[in-house]
Amino acid sequence: MHTEDNAHDDDDGRLLLIVEDDEAFARTLTRSFERRGYRVLQATSLPEVEALLADHTPGYAVVDLKLKGDASGLACVQRLHAADADMLIVVLTGFASIATAVEAVKLGACHYLAKPSNTDDIEAAFGLKEGNTEVELTNRSSSIKTLEWERINEVLAETGFNLSEAARRLGMHRRTLTRKLEKKQVR
Repeated sequence: MHTEDNAHDDDDGRLLLIVEDDEAFARTLTRSFERRGYRVLQATSLPEVEALLADHTPGYAVVDLKLKGDASGLACVQRLHAADADMLIVVLTGFASIATAVEAVKLGACHYLAKPSNTDDIEAAFGLKEGNTEVELTNRSSSIKTLEWERINEVLAETGFNLSEAARRLGMHRRTLTRKLEKKQVR
């Protein structure tokens, strides 16, 4: 780790923090970004992010929305944005929903991508700091299943991904919620 005297080494803007608890995926992303000229740091939790921020100021971050132990990557996004409002933060998730996308952007993410996403997708998202007024609008209405999925994800985000509490708020058994999440999860 760098000391405070060496913190200016991070000013080159090519320092990337990956917050991901899937070791294999984190390793793959790290190698891919290093080949593109980034210096990469890794963390698997908010406490690890805090420790890295003591000595480093990344210009970029990739944060998994759902970390081990039902921890939320949204807390990491919030902390990273507080450390540097100019940091470009992309949130990755296998549990994509409108509710969590909105929260991620409100907390400081510049973009939100559903897994599977590759290095090209993530790097392109870093370049999309501004909104796009040309994005195609559809007249298609949401299905009941889509609305249910969005509500489930909204409640999951509200509860910090606590499955028991989310199930209670949704009025369903925890096993039912778990089954729904397993069916819908994008790998």
